[in-house]
Amino acid sequence: MYKLPKKKAANMYGYVKNAWKERKRTYIREIQWARMIQWRREGAIVRVEHPTRIDRARELGYRAKQGFIVVRARVRRGNLQRHRITGGRRPKRRGLKRIPMRKSTQRIAEERVARKYPNMEVLNSYYVGEDGKHHYYEVILVDPHHPAIKNDPKINWITNRKHKGRAFRGLTSAGKKGRGLRKKGIGAEKSRPSRRANL
Repeated sequence: MYKLPKKKAANMYGYVKNAWKERKRTYIREIQWARMIQWRREGAIVRVEHPTRIDRARELGYRAKQGFIVVRARVRRGNLQRHRITGGRRPKRRGLKRIPMRKSTQRIAEERVARKYPNMEVLNSYYVGEDGKHHYYEVILVDPHHPAIKNDPKINWITNRKHKGRAFRGLTSAGKKGRGLRKKGIGAEKSRPSRRANL
């Protein structure tokens, strides 16, 4: 059995985090095999009782209280493929395969879950696994109309109307990454306020 390297882990969440960092060599790998078999048989969007990665969920704002739910979403893997064209080109220039998506599969998962639960807002999401055909993400949802959320000063910012439709406007962590907002300074001049505004 592989032993985790000695890293500073102050609490239980630290041990879970280290195990997920080295998931191909720790107990996570064995657990994932059984999970993938079960998850393939279930639907594409499934509400779960508890987060699979409690450490990552809490880092992204999840709290075990009323008004929060976690939903697992399944999204296809791989790049896009276009229809085969009949014009005169050599095969290399037909542009059928290896077409990268402008959105990550994580953002697609967030949007699908947001459409499924229109009365809730997407707080964030995180990776939980993959198999040969699909990626799996868990999406944290918050009910902005719930009294427990309205009365919590740490999360009641999401009740403001300017946060409506966060997943569709690229305001989540994955959305900001896809919009190029993780970079600052030289080389990132045209990322703000958006790429489209700097065409």
